[in-house]
Amino acid sequence: MKKIMTALILMGMAASAVAQITEVPSNNGGVESLRGSAELNITRGADKHKRVIKDREPLQRNYVHQPPIIPHQVRGYKVNLNANKCLSCHGWKYARETGATKVSPTHFETRDGMTLSDVSPRRYFCMQCHVPQVDGKPLVGNDFKAVDSLTQN
Repeated sequence: MKKIMTALILMGMAASAVAQITEVPSNNGGVESLRGSAELNITRGADKHKRVIKDREPLQRNYVHQPPIIPHQVRGYKVNLNANKCLSCHGWKYARETGATKVSPTHFETRDGMTLSDVSPRRYFCMQCHVPQVDGKPLVGNDFKAVDSLTQN
């Protein structure tokens, strides 16, 4: 009996090893995702970069408290602990001469509601919330309607 059990276990281990060596690609069942029809275990090439819209008027917001979308190129902008390129135009000190939108007063408040003389550390890294707009087609269909009070008639 021991010999039969040992033989069965060895055969099972051998079959398992062969199955791992000759891995059969999984089938996605014909379902197409945002990745396209690529199999999950196959890495496909990266999509081409979308063209970033360069220098245009501020884009309309769709809901209250929506962070404004960046209407210009930001490639190469340095935003780190030592420098913030965004504030060189959008800071209150420079906004009038550059014609840029001023940083919101809410960006000067701490979590406790204290007002600081400079941008709060939690609001310093602009591109956590503000993103540049690209000229690309939507990934999925969307029938989102802007808040009525924000639409222009």
